Amino acid sequence: MFPDKEAKLEEFRKEYLSCSRCHLRAGCTQVVFGEGNPHTKLMFVGEGPGGDEDIQGRPFVGKAGQLLDKILEAAEIPRKKVYISNVVKCRPPYNRKPTPEEMKKCLTILAGEILIIRPKIIVLLGSTALQGTIDPKGSITRMRGKWFEKAGIKFLPTYHPGALLRDERKKRDVWEDFKKIREVYRAIEGSE
Repeated sequence: MFPDKEAKLEEFRKEYLSCSRCHLRAGCTQVVFGEGNPHTKLMFVGEGPGGDEDIQGRPFVGKAGQLLDKILEAAEIPRKKVYISNVVKCRPPYNRKPTPEEMKKCLTILAGEILIIRPKIIVLLGSTALQGTIDPKGSITRMRGKWFEKAGIKFLPTYHPGALLRDERKKRDVWEDFKKIREVYRAIEGSE
């Protein structure tokens, strides 16, 4: 749809740099947009920026992001080949979960990123990403590891890397999910 995705994403980012749709912007350092390969078929969506992300202006650069990098590396999916974003673009106070109203106000930005990138697969990292995109009442423990299709995009919810830092028992489940992701991603990459 957009031949110059980089330019379109930059234009889109600039449009929302001064976003004040909700009160989250007043309490954070900056709006944290997604980043990565705009031509990818694989996108990751998390909850929202944490403290490190708010300071650096980049998604998934703190401890959870470092763990995500290791998981991607183990799955042989280079981070530079994917696009990573969040449901909300401003850090909620005390790293609390965003409210449904905050998510609703910010989903326009995520929807715009998806429209520009046009991924074939979106991995939902945690319950907030699941509830913000697929099912407002969705349970990550019940829906984790199951494929869902919406608007021609395959979605797979899995635990957020931050959950693995709190409970290492979830690592096996996430690894099983990433094997599924890798298999479908390789099939899509190989078919184009």
